[in-house]
Amino acid sequence: MNTIGHYPFDKAGVVELLQRHGIMPTQQRIDIAYFLFQRPQHLSAEEILAGVNDRRERVSKATVYNTLGLFVSTGLLREVLIEPERVFYDSNMQPHHHIYNLDTGELSDVQAVNVQVQRLPALPEGTEVDSLEVVIRVRNAR
Repeated sequence: MNTIGHYPFDKAGVVELLQRHGIMPTQQRIDIAYFLFQRPQHLSAEEILAGVNDRRERVSKATVYNTLGLFVSTGLLREVLIEPERVFYDSNMQPHHHIYNLDTGELSDVQAVNVQVQRLPALPEGTEVDSLEVVIRVRNAR
């Protein structure tokens, strides 16, 4: 799995990061990456759009979604699908799993060494495991 290095990134570090992943560093991509890679975090596309635009940069919703898709496809960002309408973008590219609180909507990291998968089902012929991600869904105790 790809790692991105140390947080936070300055603008020059963001440009170098994008170039290292084969991404042309346009101003909008730099603005989005700069917002994302200040620390490991889990954000929705809407939170990213609002956060980037709050910094006086202006990017469209379509640009954010297209850029997130590009970042995911190049291994710069991880997409965590909680449910079809609930997707987080995770800037932590170290191997890890997640706990998702259904009541609060909070997604938190779990170190990979703290989750053990004993056995996987037989895979379809001609395939191999690319990655394994565990999302533990919890509710607040009542």
